[in-house]
Amino acid sequence: MLAEFATTPLQFDAPFSGELFLLGRILFGATLAFMGLNHFMDLETMAGYAEFKGLPAPKFSVIASGAVLVLGGVAVVAGAFPVVAAGALAFFLLVSAVTMHDFWSMDDPEEKQNEMTSFLKNVYGAGAALALLAVGGTAWPYAVGVGLF
Repeated sequence: MLAEFATTPLQFDAPFSGELFLLGRILFGATLAFMGLNHFMDLETMAGYAEFKGLPAPKFSVIASGAVLVLGGVAVVAGAFPVVAAGALAFFLLVSAVTMHDFWSMDDPEEKQNEMTSFLKNVYGAGAALALLAVGGTAWPYAVGVGLF
């Protein structure tokens, strides 16, 4: 028989918890939004890398992924559509970790290390996005408070 676990609603009543949650959102969302801007500022190079990795429609893939990163990152910072933003970011980061950063197929040790670092960065970013997704249906402090759920 499985034990039952009681859960309490998410509360931000500890000192500075709302401010720390906002700071975490800013650090996470702004970093991803900046990464997305890089997709647009270095489109040709990134499209070439996407093509090298075998992505279909590499230029479109770079533009679409840049849009997900910018819009998702800004939405997390603002606290707008948190479920959609966090879910889209988690999905993108997990998919790109596996498709773009396949360190296990690299022979060159330096290349392998670079890809593993990028893979792990995407995985821990996806973990943070999933944590935000888990609390996306609750009221966030210092948020615009618009969403679908």
